[in-house]
Amino acid sequence: MENKQSSSSLKAVIAVLAVLLVGSLVYIFKLSSDTEKVQTVLTKEVSEKDSVLKDLEELKATYDAAIAENTSMSDELIQERDKVVGLMDEVKKSKGDLSAFKTKMNLLQNKMKALIAENEGLKNQNTVLKTQRDSTAVVLDESKKYNQTLVGQNDELAKVLEKGAKLTVLNIKSSAYKVRSSGKEIETEKARRTNMLKISFTIAGNEIAQSGDKTYYVQVIDSKNNVLGEKKNISFDDRSLTYSFTSTVKYENKTVNVSENLPGKDFEKGTYFINIFDKGELVSKSSFTLK
Repeated sequence: MENKQSSSSLKAVIAVLAVLLVGSLVYIFKLSSDTEKVQTVLTKEVSEKDSVLKDLEELKATYDAAIAENTSMSDELIQERDKVVGLMDEVKKSKGDLSAFKTKMNLLQNKMKALIAENEGLKNQNTVLKTQRDSTAVVLDESKKYNQTLVGQNDELAKVLEKGAKLTVLNIKSSAYKVRSSGKEIETEKARRTNMLKISFTIAGNEIAQSGDKTYYVQVIDSKNNVLGEKKNISFDDRSLTYSFTSTVKYENKTVNVSENLPGKDFEKGTYFINIFDKGELVSKSSFTLK
């Protein structure tokens, strides 16, 4: 009777242990399965985070390259690049679902595509404008050089015309005379007999010279460096001239012979000098001698 009871008790204990063992095995299996699921989720989250950060890094690099080109859109590009950097910081700190960050990243990527397209358009426009500007600069430079050449040619032509328009005074001749009371003129070479000098010269014809009255200032200087005649002074710019007499001629572009008398007394022996001035410019000179 006791043996039967002991056997029954042992069977009960074994049954309980068996149930506990089965329960433990089931719990262990479930725990292992849950752990694998958690690891899988964590691995997936880490992989997604790395993928999102990689995409954001590429987005930032695209902005950096566009900003380096220093276009008129640089400020707007910098603002969007800063938004990408801010989102990267948020992703790095996150420990949960990344779907919200992916949505923000997609918006930033779309914005980036639009801005980069606009930036490329501006670059192309700038390239066209630069090409047009360079072409215009070349044309302007060539025009400037051409104008400078014309100015130079005009200046040379003006100088030639100015030079060509000047009148030429030549053939200065001088003679000494003794004028008697009767008016008779007797040519002489003796200084003591001379009481008048006759001075003549020729103004050559010139078709391009300006016609009209021409006044010349004649200066006669004796052997002792005295100016004979009127001894009047006149100034031209910063130069003063003392002259013996003036000769005004009506010039009509044809050759004109001029003759003037210079009366005087007590003429000195020696060499005399005749200078003819057109205003302040010496245009002809000569000399003669009285014995």
